[in-house]
Amino acid sequence: MFLLKVFFLLLQVVTVAVYSRADIPPPPEPEPIEIIELPLPPVASAVEGSCTSGTGCILQHAGLVQGGSFLPDGNHVIARVNYTGAPAAPDPASVYTGDQIILVKADGSSFSNGSPFKCITCGVPQDSSQGKTEALDYPQAFRDGRRILAGTNIIDCGEFDLVSDECTPESTFIHPIRWNTAVDGSGEGGSIRELRLHPDNLHIGFNSFTYDAGKLNQYAYTGRLALNSAPTTGLPMAPRYDLTNVNVLSNNDTRNIPLIVDRDQIRINTDAITVGEFRGFSGSGKEATYIGYPRESSNIDVFAVDLATGDVRRLTSHPEYCDPIDISADDEWMAIMDTRGSNRQMFMAGMRNVPPLTDIISTTATSSTRNNGQRRFFQPYLLDHYGDRDDYYGQQVNAAGDGSPGSINDPQWNGMADPRFSLDVTRLVYWQALVVSPACGGENPLPCPNSTEPGGRTERLMVAHFTSRQPVPVTDIEPLSDTISWGTPYEPGTVPSRELFISGGVYTLYGTANGSAQVTIVENGDAIETVAVTYESYSDDGLTFLDGTENITVRNPTVTLNEVDWYSDLTQRGQTNATKKTSPDGFHLSIDVNTNIFNANGTLSTTVNGTLYTQPANGT
Repeated sequence: MFLLKVFFLLLQVVTVAVYSRADIPPPPEPEPIEIIELPLPPVASAVEGSCTSGTGCILQHAGLVQGGSFLPDGNHVIARVNYTGAPAAPDPASVYTGDQIILVKADGSSFSNGSPFKCITCGVPQDSSQGKTEALDYPQAFRDGRRILAGTNIIDCGEFDLVSDECTPESTFIHPIRWNTAVDGSGEGGSIRELRLHPDNLHIGFNSFTYDAGKLNQYAYTGRLALNSAPTTGLPMAPRYDLTNVNVLSNNDTRNIPLIVDRDQIRINTDAITVGEFRGFSGSGKEATYIGYPRESSNIDVFAVDLATGDVRRLTSHPEYCDPIDISADDEWMAIMDTRGSNRQMFMAGMRNVPPLTDIISTTATSSTRNNGQRRFFQPYLLDHYGDRDDYYGQQVNAAGDGSPGSINDPQWNGMADPRFSLDVTRLVYWQALVVSPACGGENPLPCPNSTEPGGRTERLMVAHFTSRQPVPVTDIEPLSDTISWGTPYEPGTVPSRELFISGGVYTLYGTANGSAQVTIVENGDAIETVAVTYESYSDDGLTFLDGTENITVRNPTVTLNEVDWYSDLTQRGQTNATKKTSPDGFHLSIDVNTNIFNANGTLSTTVNGTLYTQPANGT
């Protein structure tokens, strides 16, 4: 999922919240939370026959590939696992092999076979899964309790509930999803990834990439699912779900331009609508969530846009990196995975209220520093509907542990995507992975911890119970319109327009309250290579004033590799006293968005009201 945090849609931004301050209630008080770990299949080796469990075994590392959502009943959780060690056919247990979708009991009970697990995809006949794609990521339940969206497939048990004994391999079908991108309807269709199911069960949202002029661009879409039992064009020529009424979640209207150039001036358009990486829908389905271009420099946040009106809300504002998000069915709560508390991003994002100017070229690199390879620094947080504000940054879901090895808040266990609320909003499921080599051990100065899980397993599936809550009644969902008024209807054969481009030159941005910023943009061919800014008493709030310079140059030797030369000498005074400085020879970062391995020369550090934040060491 986090392969490419691509923000070089130059201008994906942000708007002010659609609420006035008078409309926003005080933050909620912390609530009691109890956390349990769900059972997973036992660990076995890759040797054939090494698994002695009749209901399958998983790999020690990457055995739990991804946690999914609750089923509508709230008593079962979907998970994607990698089975191993199965005996050879004709042993019935031979079906427990490879990448599969299972259900896990979340109430302590067992299925009729005596196991807390049930494999949904194991042993499904080939005739019932023609055209099935390999991707089974982000498994999500339909509200009918009979279907699962997994990757670019829909797993369907027909008239039977997934949890019932009647839902057998012989009654299960796996249908691929196809998006037609050819004028004549031919071929395999377009690439779709990171699919999210709209709560009306009729639509999905997804991301897709295009390559243009040596750059990788990401766009977000919505589309209606339509079962095609007997296709006559396109591949696969097998029963499938076609995407119809597809909309691109952007257009070329001025309303979608966040940095507006008027001759020699730049203005930040705080009413702009742009959707970068699509992250999901709200519980009512009225909003789409997404990663947007920073509202403050180097600060990566999540936004929500109303699919009917185009009103945008900034959901998070903490300087740390936020990405996975789920909004509860009643729209009152959100669960996020965030690096807040780890100080991972504070060295570059800790200075607040800096306008997002250098981010025109630096956002891909700055967002990529959130991980160290496969090691993430995420922990789950609970926020109310209105999100971050003032000193409220939510409640860490797993804060109650003692931090010891294997505890619920052991910092070596990092949150993965996606957290998911139960439909009644009383529980949250999330999954974690233990840091392993090469993110620790060997040449890495951080030692690798020993797993305390059964069989040394390095992934675990967790459920948080909000014990003081009463179940929220499930309500009907208004279907998503097939027309997104502020989007663009997709026509097969077309490619969305390239990111907006600001020509090289010198521009001025005036502070809303005081001062100005002189912005110099340098082109190299058809790309912006350098953005340099000089601030003079710049202030948007009249409380904190910014002076100094920042100069960033970014080169892309390959589509995914970013080489950054960064020079900062910034000072804030007033309500906040802060500095952001590089070493005299600058800060030089080389980072590939495929691997996210931190590799830098020189230093970049930020001091806020006397607290110093420094960059991570290389490889950590």
